[in-house]
Amino acid sequence: MIVVRVVQTGDVDALVALAQETGPGLTTFKPDRDALAARIARARRTIEDKAASHEKGYFFVMEDSQTKDIAGVCGIETAVGLEQPFYNYRVSTVVHASQDLGIWTRMRALNISHDLTGYAEVCSLFLSPRYRAHGVGGLLSRSRFMFIAQFRDRFPQRICAELRGHFDADGTSPFWRAVGSHFYQIDFNAADYLSSHGRKSFLAELMPRFPVYVELLPEDAQQAIGLTHSDTLPARKMLEAEGLRYENHVDIFDAGPVLECHVADLRTVRESVVVPVEIASVQAQGDAAPESGPRSLVSNTSLADFRTGVAAGVVEDGVFRLSADEAATLNVKAGEPVRVLPLKRN
Repeated sequence: MIVVRVVQTGDVDALVALAQETGPGLTTFKPDRDALAARIARARRTIEDKAASHEKGYFFVMEDSQTKDIAGVCGIETAVGLEQPFYNYRVSTVVHASQDLGIWTRMRALNISHDLTGYAEVCSLFLSPRYRAHGVGGLLSRSRFMFIAQFRDRFPQRICAELRGHFDADGTSPFWRAVGSHFYQIDFNAADYLSSHGRKSFLAELMPRFPVYVELLPEDAQQAIGLTHSDTLPARKMLEAEGLRYENHVDIFDAGPVLECHVADLRTVRESVVVPVEIASVQAQGDAAPESGPRSLVSNTSLADFRTGVAAGVVEDGVFRLSADEAATLNVKAGEPVRVLPLKRN
């Protein structure tokens, strides 16, 4: 069974090895042992209620329960922008009109914004290419929302997700080329790396002070605003299915869209239920459910050892039935509560 669980201190070596598989685009998950150890320590402090408000964040790993191979990671920041500013561009509309000439113009403008300060953020999603089979990426992404649903009181009212913006075939961002490169005078990857590692003073020092009129930008930069990178489209589809929407905020570097919504409107928060677990007998386990049958996302309710995975079946007669192996992997016993979310068929 593939399971997503909260990170443990002993995972650091496996995470360093997994981070070797990432490309240059993911700046928040690099094979830096000290940085990963600090990320794990921060996550454990958060779980133990020992972290300050500005540093609270959760980190999860995807594990093959049979081989113990670590296949992916994902994270949740509890409240962004409390210590380091969380900058975005807000895309607004500006109207200019002349009554004498009978002329009016409608233009888009980009304004530096702190609107998302205090939002929770889902982030740091990476799945090893070795495990990119049907449904595995969905489990990794949705596991965060199962955690939020279970521990709703640990999160604010709103949540967001920054998505990677559009890049040309040669790997460059047309928006960065038209805007950011002129103000920051450093390479895109260098700017993104500094920002993602908390070194954001250069943003406040060098960013444009006045609105950027979109219609004054080159056509390819205009078209890139709010456009999702082709590799990130599946992630956007999953987030939108969960209830997040583009609300005219974009990333300040590549103009990728920021999706957002009220936590209460998340599908997992609205539709998941907590029921007792029933463990199937050995005889019943032999009658395996067909692959085409209904399946559900299932998690335990433990904070310190939260685990979630996909199991066959749905809630019936007020209980959810697991095999003995599934129950052991999720660390639940007969009669204990589990959270269940039926998965929709594609």
